[in-house]
Amino acid sequence: MTAPGWEAGYAAPAAGGAEPAPAPVPAGASYSAPGYGGTPAGYGVPAPGWEGEPGPDAPWAAATGPEVPYPDSPRGDDGVRHDPPGTAGGDPYAAAPQEDPYAAAPQGDGRTCVACRAGHVDTDGYCEHCGHAQPRERDHLEEELCSVAAVSDRGLRHHRNEDSFAVSATALPDGSAATVAIVCDGVSSASRPDEASAAAAGAANEALLDALPRGADPAEAMHGAILAAAAAVTALAPPTPGAQNAPACTLVGAVVSRGVLTIGWVGDSRAYWVPDDRAALAQRLTEDDSWAAQMVAAGLMGEAEAYADVRAHAITGWLGADAYDLEPHTASFRPDHPGVVVVCTDGLWNYAESAREMAQVLPADAADRPLHSAQVLVGHALDGGGHDNITVAVVPFAGPAQDPAEAPAGPEAESEAEPQA
Repeated sequence: MTAPGWEAGYAAPAAGGAEPAPAPVPAGASYSAPGYGGTPAGYGVPAPGWEGEPGPDAPWAAATGPEVPYPDSPRGDDGVRHDPPGTAGGDPYAAAPQEDPYAAAPQGDGRTCVACRAGHVDTDGYCEHCGHAQPRERDHLEEELCSVAAVSDRGLRHHRNEDSFAVSATALPDGSAATVAIVCDGVSSASRPDEASAAAAGAANEALLDALPRGADPAEAMHGAILAAAAAVTALAPPTPGAQNAPACTLVGAVVSRGVLTIGWVGDSRAYWVPDDRAALAQRLTEDDSWAAQMVAAGLMGEAEAYADVRAHAITGWLGADAYDLEPHTASFRPDHPGVVVVCTDGLWNYAESAREMAQVLPADAADRPLHSAQVLVGHALDGGGHDNITVAVVPFAGPAQDPAEAPAGPEAESEAEPQA
């Protein structure tokens, strides 16, 4: 089968793949294209329109006089246009800028390596010179409002930060302020733990900011916020059940409003109460959903023995599609003296487990400098080894509301869970 348009000039190869001999050129024919004195080898007939001199009907036969490639342009004596390069109407090819198409290509993400200070960082976050992995945005985060501050750090052993937090403030219907702190810890053995913690923290914070200004009871608002966080994490699960470990995380949150401290949690992230007067008793306000806590609660082990066990941190409660029946814990307290609430993941409390240890590490001016205090606590965990991601929020508590009708009570007065000293 011959290719269309080549029937006259190219014969199909003979059997066996031998190339055909060139077809004979008809007598008297010539190939008069400029630079070709005759017919090129391999072409059997001259190209159409080149059989000798052009006839009178050829479209270019009527042109007379010198060649004028730009009829409307100013010309020199030779009839050829002489425009300065780059001016309007000049040769578009001569004036076109000759740019290197690769010169404008972005080099990585534009950052310089924090390790060698010389190489550029590629789009995957590694130095093109020394190969050092660069810090991600979530590797270290800090945020401070007038009434709360939080710090999150990747730690020294993990390749990414799977913790997340949200801090905010809002106004209640009576005009008083409410402060919110949410801390979440992604479950590393599950898929996408960093996404799970971020989704939970964001959803819980939004739910509280929606409910509290409408006058909802803080404990009820916290309960609803945890359910909203659980729904957000569940939504991350793959459509096929069991296809992979569903994303999961723990959560602990605190709301300070009108002299009431409200805590909510699922998992083993914790909240501690540390009074400004360090002579007073500091307390742990949450009870872990963990194997160790179950052993202690059942009277099978002492706390020190249980938490020294390799199974101690196996959690029995979490947020996610494959969680057991979700039972959000909430507790409300009315401290009769000022102090701060420390809300944190186990990346911190592993290095200051008891309430007394936490109070010893927390700076004395924590109520006045919450961000600095959160930084000190994170630094304490890093100095201890930084084996896990570390996230902590410090929430100052000014003291009981100035309302004679409200009788002040100890931190445990309205608790639904027994605080741990």
